Amino acid sequence: MQRHGLSIGIERIQEQFFLTFKAIGTLTHQDYLTITPMIDSALAEVSHPRVKALVDCTELEGWELRAAWDDFKLGLKHGSEFEKVAIVGNKQWQSIMAAIGGWFISGEVQYFEEIEHALSWLYAK
Repeated sequence: MQRHGLSIGIERIQEQFFLTFKAIGTLTHQDYLTITPMIDSALAEVSHPRVKALVDCTELEGWELRAAWDDFKLGLKHGSEFEKVAIVGNKQWQSIMAAIGGWFISGEVQYFEEIEHALSWLYAK
């Protein structure tokens, strides 16, 4: 059995809210067909124009080629809406992908290996 997909949620530290994303397995085009409307809806509901996000890639194995293109398009569509994006991973290629992804996000992007450090960075003013 292969688990794969994206989950989206909201996490709170005191009075600040963060969008959270968790990627699992090898993401497919079908995963993006399912999750993109959810991401669009979640971002439409955020009252602040600049969002802080936590992206957990610790269980991410990669993307199918078409899914990588879907991810790129999603970044172009919503990249200007993020103030800070903390990416948590455990593989060298993930830190490289985080750096490349930062080119398409107008806010700050940082890669972390510990979720606690990522949350502290997001919470800092």
